[in-house]
Amino acid sequence: MFEARHSMDAPTTTSADDGTPGDGGDWFTPCNPQQGPEDGRIPATPEAQGVSQRQAPPPQAQSTAPPISVRQVNPAQKASVDAVLVQRTMAEIAPVADKATSYFYALLFTRHPELRALFPAAMDTQRDRILKALLTAAEHIDHTDVLVPYLKNLGHGHRKYGTQPEHYPAVGECLIGSLSRYASATWDEETEAAWVRTYTTISQIMIDAAAEDEMRAPAWWLAEVVSHDLRTPDIAVVTVRPNQPYPFVAGQYTSLETPWWPRVWRHYSFASAPRPDGLLSFHVKAVPAGWVSNALVHHARPGAVLRLGPPAGSMTVDHTTDSGLLCLGGGTGIAPIKALVEDVAEHGRRRPVEVFYGARTDHDLYDIDTMLRLQRSHPWLAVRPVVDQRAQLPEAVREYGPWNEYDAYLSGPPGMIRNGVDALRDIGIPEGRIRHDSVEELVASN
Repeated sequence: MFEARHSMDAPTTTSADDGTPGDGGDWFTPCNPQQGPEDGRIPATPEAQGVSQRQAPPPQAQSTAPPISVRQVNPAQKASVDAVLVQRTMAEIAPVADKATSYFYALLFTRHPELRALFPAAMDTQRDRILKALLTAAEHIDHTDVLVPYLKNLGHGHRKYGTQPEHYPAVGECLIGSLSRYASATWDEETEAAWVRTYTTISQIMIDAAAEDEMRAPAWWLAEVVSHDLRTPDIAVVTVRPNQPYPFVAGQYTSLETPWWPRVWRHYSFASAPRPDGLLSFHVKAVPAGWVSNALVHHARPGAVLRLGPPAGSMTVDHTTDSGLLCLGGGTGIAPIKALVEDVAEHGRRRPVEVFYGARTDHDLYDIDTMLRLQRSHPWLAVRPVVDQRAQLPEAVREYGPWNEYDAYLSGPPGMIRNGVDALRDIGIPEGRIRHDSVEELVASN
């Protein structure tokens, strides 16, 4: 159900009888649940055993929402009592997070075996996502200005898995079961009540957002591959035609599923601004053991049909200002940067755009010709390739500037984003003007 852009006997847990929100007599029961679409449901194949069943199934465990960035949180804000209790639990869980995650899934699949088929056959790459995202959201429960948009995006994105309101109590129940087992030193009735209230708040925001989104958008789109351009042996530009209009904004991304790996979704940024012909392009690098990326690079051909989730992401241009854009794109992270450049061009304003295109070798600058063509067409655009085996792209930015009148955009590997944020802060760019759709590792590291 969640993602952070996360063989044991089950414990017996008891419902918190503390007047927490919800209808009915069970934990986390959503208020006024609305029925969502039935698409995305898959016949169940029970595979787990050994724990008694109890509630309804949870949805697929992936996200289309950007992770919460620490730069958006006000550290001076005094934590609520619930937040203190939640964070105390998380501190105890941290050293045994792997065991807590395994136990969480043991509960989930044994109490609700009909659900196992909704998850990928192999759980290796996503087994920790559900718990990681739950804990990330819970940690930020006091920061509603950040948390609510994050959870709304999750609620929108999870529609493609066939998520229903009644699925949330099952996940909440198993979350409590796992936490109570592995945070035993700090767990008590007060802590359990705080987690029940926290999870109820989280799930209700997602449920309401999904119900609202259902009125205006499909749960997912079919998209036919119309071209496949292999730029290097391991990088391809894949262009698709959605089966119905797909509204998005330059700088955003989507989740994508291939026919070769059902129920395995991965995030890819749009490599252009919205086009009149409605086509969408993605830059994909095949990574070792990357199921979706290898399928897209080495197996996808024109005629193949993919599935797209809804657009997400906040790395978009504010067209109400004339601030310059300082863009750092590493590897295939150049794709959304290219889209931002096209977006500025389409709006017709002559605001300066500085693009630093980073790669470890010249060979990895697979889209440099495109970027240089854009530079020749637009005098306000400067493109600077940075080739460095040590991937020191953020450091190269220090040699130019000043950047105090620029909004900064970062896209690329997690390490580049972490270093980039630090470097941009050091040269005086305010945190509020640094934009990126980061990954779970960045959230966890902060």
